Amino acid sequence: MNPLRWQTLMHQLGAKPSLDTYQQLVRAYTEPHRYYHTAAHIDACLDHFDGVKASAQAPATLEMALWFHDAVYQTQSNQNEQDSADWAMHFLQQARVKADPCHQVHHLIMATAAHTPHDDPDTALMVDIDLAILGQDTQTFTNFETQIRQEYAWVPIAKYCRRRSQILETFAQRPHLYQTAYFQERYEALARSNLQNAIQRLQAGVLPNNGDNE
Repeated sequence: MNPLRWQTLMHQLGAKPSLDTYQQLVRAYTEPHRYYHTAAHIDACLDHFDGVKASAQAPATLEMALWFHDAVYQTQSNQNEQDSADWAMHFLQQARVKADPCHQVHHLIMATAAHTPHDDPDTALMVDIDLAILGQDTQTFTNFETQIRQEYAWVPIAKYCRRRSQILETFAQRPHLYQTAYFQERYEALARSNLQNAIQRLQAGVLPNNGDNE
């Protein structure tokens, strides 16, 4: 989460740098209960964004949505995306960013709640970027699954395995995991392999890289 990148983005949106909000975001993404939804996740999303920036219709708006999309993250809440989107929109309105980008940032963040397909190209990119982790190398994906379990350590193992396998199955059953050609070509095949392996482990009650299996 490079502060110079943040200042450049604010300039592109026609607003002042607002380093106070940048610091608030940094503090949010370093909360102790986070293991995956951290600044490292945002940096990874921004790296993926850089690969598709040229094809985005409103790249600055899409990038701002990525900065904020997990700003609020509480594992016992079902409205993290709503709270993150509301924070982003309130901030942008206070920074006097034009109305259309404000509403679009809100929409893009809300799209990460269900990760369902969208006809809007930038929304499709937003969802694909957030799901890019599914198609990373085996060790990176295993680390991701471990970190998600750490964030939900309060959930009993049997319940966690059952619910997590159901969530991953909803993705595995889709005709396409990714909506854009860029992500389909790079990550679709490996993502399906990762999901299949993870689902099999979870259904057997096996969690990666920890000793709390029963």
